[in-house]
Amino acid sequence: MLTLLLTTVPVVRSGKVLVFPVPGSHWINMNILVEALHAKGHEVTVIRIADSWYIKEFSPHYTSVNLKFEGGFSEELLETFTSRLMGIMREGSIWARLKLDIIMWKSFLGMLEVENKIIINMFEDQQLMQSLKDSKYDLILTDPAMFGGVLLGHYLKLPIVFNVRWTVYSEAHFVIAPSPLSYIPASMMELSDRMTFLERVKNVVMYIIPEIQLAIMITPNYNALCKRFIGPGTSYFSLLQGADLWLHRADFIFEFPRPTMPNIVYIGGFQCKPSKPLLQDLEDFVQSSVEHGVIIMSLGTLFGQLPDDVAEAIAEAFAELPQKIIWRYKGKRPSALGNNTLMMDWIPQNDLLGHPKTRAFVTHGGTNGIQEAIYHGVPIIGFGLIFDQLSNLLNMRVKGVAKNVDFATVDKDSFLKTVKEVLHEPSYRENMQRLSRLHKDVPLKPLDKAIFWIEFVMRHKGAAHLHTDSYKMPWYSYHSVDVILFLLSAVSLIILIIYMVIKYFCCRICMRKTKNKLQ
Repeated sequence: MLTLLLTTVPVVRSGKVLVFPVPGSHWINMNILVEALHAKGHEVTVIRIADSWYIKEFSPHYTSVNLKFEGGFSEELLETFTSRLMGIMREGSIWARLKLDIIMWKSFLGMLEVENKIIINMFEDQQLMQSLKDSKYDLILTDPAMFGGVLLGHYLKLPIVFNVRWTVYSEAHFVIAPSPLSYIPASMMELSDRMTFLERVKNVVMYIIPEIQLAIMITPNYNALCKRFIGPGTSYFSLLQGADLWLHRADFIFEFPRPTMPNIVYIGGFQCKPSKPLLQDLEDFVQSSVEHGVIIMSLGTLFGQLPDDVAEAIAEAFAELPQKIIWRYKGKRPSALGNNTLMMDWIPQNDLLGHPKTRAFVTHGGTNGIQEAIYHGVPIIGFGLIFDQLSNLLNMRVKGVAKNVDFATVDKDSFLKTVKEVLHEPSYRENMQRLSRLHKDVPLKPLDKAIFWIEFVMRHKGAAHLHTDSYKMPWYSYHSVDVILFLLSAVSLIILIIYMVIKYFCCRICMRKTKNKLQ
């Protein structure tokens, strides 16, 4: 019986995987896949910028290739950027919102300019390119939030696997899957899948505006890179949509239901795992909460500190609660901090969320934190700030597991009221625990599923049978505009012929009647 079982398991030789990651929180996700691939015996090579602060040069799980480029996306640059954004958001006016959008676009274009230099520098390094060709990798694993990995995969003619939720263009589904705007919110819109007429109008308008901006400011630059390094007849979208497999960092516990494609594999929560025991000092602090439990607060990688008045308001609100608080914070220690609050530079977030005494999670709304909260069944107090955070939290609010704090107007009383509601209204916790059960009730763990499909692409040297060539069709053929016009023309012609025949016979009859009267 054992022999028969073993013969049904696909044999996977040790493969060579090239990884082109995106820094920041995206690398946290990618590194989990890297470690899992290494554990399965695969040889992993990671391409990194020489001064990358997140992606380490030396690791037991991979060999690194350093690009001869410095001055990329530094920690200091991102901290300055987020601090400036929070200041603008606190103004709370329409002009502040417009100013926020302008700064976001300027910063985005600045990052694209840096990325453009990185790509050109990489491709013009002939020694590096030849070395990558000679290495004969089995596939490239990349995050299309940056275009360099997509371009490199096609240049090396490798099967391409995406670890994706966002592309430079938009949320990944909008690039590859049918996306009716009647019930699918546009990227980063605080809308659900049940929109009123005016919300649908807003959704269409806010989908079209970024489309135009991207078409004017971004796509031509990427198309020029495609033509320069891949050859004529290629484009950004053709390379992006030509990937073999999309490992999507979400699932329908998190997302609203929507159309999908065969080569999209959902691995939402693949970074989640059962909690491990806490260090003794931290465990003692958690246990000291007795029956009241613990609240965890972390605003992610980018928001290590808040404006002083916001931090003071939060500290003052926490001090009035009977719960113990564990707050990941790198800013100035608030003067109002209570004895029930432990402030730390870093926390074992997954282990704390999985602790039986944890009652709520205050988060900025990043995908990683939300997925961990779902996995462990912990309700959310949302501090949505930028990027996809607001729409992530909207998804959670619609599912009845989260309540938001308005960052522009937050004070001690409003924050305290929100926290108490999530703590004392049982539906928040009950709904989140239901989502947790749904998330875990699957035949294969998300990480195992991701590794299976990566190895599947290795075994079969791609997965062309899973992706459609619809992206090669012109827009009027894709939307059947030409077919509709043809059918309308045919129906119109038939109606016209019938009309002319009827008119002809009517005229003949009238002529006969007239002739008979004259006789």
